[in-house]
Amino acid sequence: MKPKNKFQRQVFELSKSLPPMSGAQKRWAFLHCIEHIGKRSAKGVITCLECGHAWHGKGGEREEAATETQCPECSARLKIRDTRKKVFRQPAYFCTVTAREHFQVLRFFFIEYYAKAGEKADCFISEVMQQWIAPGGKTAIIARMRSQSYLDLLWRFDTPLEIRPERRNHNIMGACVYPRQKLIPELKRSGYRGESYGMTHYDLFGTLLSDSRAETLLKTGQTKVLKFFAGKSFHFINDYWASIKICIRNGYQIEDVNNWKDYVKLLRFFGKDLHNAKYVCPGDLNAEHDRYYGKMLNYRERERLEEKRRKAQEDEAVFRKMKSKFFGMEFTDGLIEVRMLDSVDEIRQEGNMLHHCVYANDYHLRPDSLILSACIGDRRLETVEFSLSRMAVVQSRGLRNTTTEYHDRIIGLVQKNRRLIRKRLTGKKYYATTKQLNN
Repeated sequence: MKPKNKFQRQVFELSKSLPPMSGAQKRWAFLHCIEHIGKRSAKGVITCLECGHAWHGKGGEREEAATETQCPECSARLKIRDTRKKVFRQPAYFCTVTAREHFQVLRFFFIEYYAKAGEKADCFISEVMQQWIAPGGKTAIIARMRSQSYLDLLWRFDTPLEIRPERRNHNIMGACVYPRQKLIPELKRSGYRGESYGMTHYDLFGTLLSDSRAETLLKTGQTKVLKFFAGKSFHFINDYWASIKICIRNGYQIEDVNNWKDYVKLLRFFGKDLHNAKYVCPGDLNAEHDRYYGKMLNYRERERLEEKRRKAQEDEAVFRKMKSKFFGMEFTDGLIEVRMLDSVDEIRQEGNMLHHCVYANDYHLRPDSLILSACIGDRRLETVEFSLSRMAVVQSRGLRNTTTEYHDRIIGLVQKNRRLIRKRLTGKKYYATTKQLNN
């Protein structure tokens, strides 16, 4: 992609003046970025994959348990692997930290190590990306093209280094960083001393150069906070910065940043003073977090109950308006008594005792349905749904939606008393409908 603005054109021109990878850098990368292997066979023959030399160990339990050795031919320090594998490939990234004019530059080289037992190892190195960071935090990416895949190593080495749109996969993790670094004055001033604290240098440098609060965190030792917010999400620190400054002032190190952040959100919800060290610098963060989390659960439960109470009041008003004409209705065959459930609370209790969904699914708010309860004394048998339009029982359910031995008798009792239910109804529309249904 061609440079589109003055900043990109400046970066692209400066990129051409960068020197190639030096011999010292190549040697360091080969020594530190690649795992050097000594292949040990079942017979105890160790093969150096660096130079191809093979030799027999002296034997003994101590040597058989050894994990490292030194090649007698090339003096390479080797990690021993007991394997029958003959060909080894290792990909790795090597990074150099340098500067050009007022830009901080990160150069990434892709290394592919190829080794075969009995042959001298081969190592391919190619520069794949440059990350340019201006003192104000503005960035530009110069890189080769890479295939659109979830794999991390599919660089197209036949493409040139060009300006590329910044993407997430341009932030390379796990690269070996060359210890000799050249820094711009702004980074030296920020407190950076070569340690990345588990961040990529791109995130660390970009954050340090774009926001003075990152420098404050680094110089006061709040590196875990810096790591948590570093990169494109650093603006989220705005919500917590006042409390972080209280922690810094009181010498309080935030170890579990995610837990502390959630704890501060809980404090804010309950209206606590986030400028008070008593709250934002807890002696036992986990205990305080759990305490306020418990308060939050209780608050949510009270909210739920209040909402439930409010809904019940609304439902009660609707229920009374639709079904009040049937209140107090009951009939019996001498053993089983069937009565109208006269309130939303009675219907809720019925659903809870028989463990079915008559209340949860709002059967009582259906204009066409009457909800009746069939009992023997204080023992609830089944809940009956009766259709006013069809003048018939729709369903009758007992404990956990099962039926009892009285099921047919209950339905028969309700059906025999349809005239009583009909008498409670008024209006020509209904009688016309009933007449049609009876015909």
